[in-house]
Amino acid sequence: MSISSEHKPLGKQVTGSLPTLPPIVELNVGGEMYTTTLSTLKKHPGSKLAEMFTGQHKLRTDSKGRIFIDRPGTYFKYILEYLRSNKVPTQCIQDVYKEALFYDIEPLIKQLEDSPQIFGERVARKQFLARVPNYSENIELMIRIARAEAVASRYSRVIICVVRTEEDAARCQDALNSLDMDKKSVVKFGPWKAAPSIYDLLDCIQMDVKDKGYTISLQAHVAEKGFRFKSQDFFHIIQFTWW
Repeated sequence: MSISSEHKPLGKQVTGSLPTLPPIVELNVGGEMYTTTLSTLKKHPGSKLAEMFTGQHKLRTDSKGRIFIDRPGTYFKYILEYLRSNKVPTQCIQDVYKEALFYDIEPLIKQLEDSPQIFGERVARKQFLARVPNYSENIELMIRIARAEAVASRYSRVIICVVRTEEDAARCQDALNSLDMDKKSVVKFGPWKAAPSIYDLLDCIQMDVKDKGYTISLQAHVAEKGFRFKSQDFFHIIQFTWW
């Protein structure tokens, strides 16, 4: 296998079917160069990767005649290593998993899903978040509020109310009624029926917003004078930093 991190611009792209593929194949995967055998690429019949090299599909080539695949080339080396030796990667697990899904290599997908990283994400965290009502929608709402308040500002601060139980939800509503703020700007998370705590959910919120490319920090909400509850019991501030 030859790997090069040199990203050369594509020349005129040639699109056409290649009915007779050579036994040795040169690839350009997102600018990374690989050389392997046709039998390696077709090791798992039925996978998308194998189907690409049956001669039945149109393939693009770069200016040097190498077959071009428009995917992240950095992680293809792990895919190729698995095809050659059945070695399951131990690095960049999340990214390799995405590529395994794209190429539809079922044996690799299943083995990666048994890894602690993917198992924890799919079975533990995702199952927990599925029990938090409207979690994904609230993340998007929080981002929309932050972006709306970003005009001519370095920071946006979004107040969130996080409640674990129905009783806490009722207390949170009482607290909102006594707060001097626009209730529409407060994003409420919960309640939920699962073991993770409020701080576990706060970790998930920060993780998922940061994964979208935003720079954020969690801050304590300071209650107004005479506020009936401990503000930090329910209310938190997610601060977005824009520059």
